[in-house]
Amino acid sequence: MNILVVDDEEVYLTSMRRLLRWHGMRNVETCANGQEAIRRIKEKDYDIVLLDLLMPGVDGMKVLEETKPFKPHTEFIIVTAVDVIANAVQSVRMGAYDYLIKPVDNEHLILSIERAYERRGLIAGLNLARYERDREVPDAFGDIITQCPRMKALLSYAQIMARSGNPILVTGESGTGKELLARGIHRAGPSPEGPFVPVNISSIPETLFESQFFGHIKGAFTGATRDYQGYFEQANGGTLFLDEIGEFPHQLQAKLLRVLEEKTFSRIGETKPIRVDVRIVSATNMDLDKACQEGRFRLDLIYRVRSAVIHLPPLREREGDISLLAAHFLKQAGARFSKDVRGFSPEAMDILLRKDYPGNIRQLSQMIENAVLLADSTMITPQQLGEEVPPPPLAARSLVSLKENYEMHVVYVFNHFKGDRKQTAQVLGVTVRQLQRKLAEMKKSARWRGVIGDF
Repeated sequence: MNILVVDDEEVYLTSMRRLLRWHGMRNVETCANGQEAIRRIKEKDYDIVLLDLLMPGVDGMKVLEETKPFKPHTEFIIVTAVDVIANAVQSVRMGAYDYLIKPVDNEHLILSIERAYERRGLIAGLNLARYERDREVPDAFGDIITQCPRMKALLSYAQIMARSGNPILVTGESGTGKELLARGIHRAGPSPEGPFVPVNISSIPETLFESQFFGHIKGAFTGATRDYQGYFEQANGGTLFLDEIGEFPHQLQAKLLRVLEEKTFSRIGETKPIRVDVRIVSATNMDLDKACQEGRFRLDLIYRVRSAVIHLPPLREREGDISLLAAHFLKQAGARFSKDVRGFSPEAMDILLRKDYPGNIRQLSQMIENAVLLADSTMITPQQLGEEVPPPPLAARSLVSLKENYEMHVVYVFNHFKGDRKQTAQVLGVTVRQLQRKLAEMKKSARWRGVIGDF
């Protein structure tokens, strides 16, 4: 853990260095002025910066403002004697992890540093270069971004099953990456140099199924102006990926079964048999056993397509992968739209980690792409993710009076409605005139003056 302590008091810097090293934090540097702190933070990657606010020349707020956009993965903890809520609110909004009032209890400080470092690990875990260096994923599945132990075990199993050349059924919710896994199975199989032909069964009109899969000769039916090689011929010597196999028409399942068993078929319009060597990988988000019980899917076809079954977990169950995938999609979208977006604010990352993602990886990818399009700085914020910023936690002021708690709520509601007095008054249950009097009273205090603004 690399820590920089920024304060203009040498005695404080010495005592802080001793305290942190006594707690096992060996890589501790100190800095006595804001200008030097800006230079060093921009030049070096620190995990944690302990930052004082009141310093001669360049103050702590300026340091935070100048460096946080360039170092989104560095966590800043404000440690200051300035007990002003407006400063705490402003610093948290600018990206600070915590705001602590001197003198700080040592245990409280160490706990805050440890939690900030854990948070930093989530956000800095977005470092794809480190991931690519350290990951333990079979080469054939290199397109799959994961650090989840469950996924790594699944990919190792997939590699073993792929070598057999037998049919494999991939199950999982929509958007979990079933085609990506199928491509990895193809690369890990006995014929990686052969073609990989993906087919989305749900997109094929029922009247065209036979022609699309088995092909036809010129003149076989009205509109057949030339010979056509079906999917089985196109995939000869490689892999045919049948996505959404549960949608395969029941009346054609017997013919599909016969091709899988005999490896031969005939084009429409001719009787000459064509022999193919095709590996079948299927995918579905449907319960095929239930479909079989309901008479929508043949039992013998189920056994033929699922020599092995690989179930892809939903994104919400992939430990540690949301932040990693978010960084991957951020890098892709930044390059695609030529935008210099380097990371996520802590609040934005919290939002990403809290979501359930019913659309799984596809949903996350779209969210990040939209956020990059909307981004107006180097960091993604909750606004670009379509979320409102919750009221910032003030860890250093866990016990407050009812009056102060009410005033904090007034500020939050007032800012939520962007200064709309009528809506604010309705939510607070007061008249507009009562709200105006309260805001005028609060604005006399230095605590709220910079937060409320003009109204």
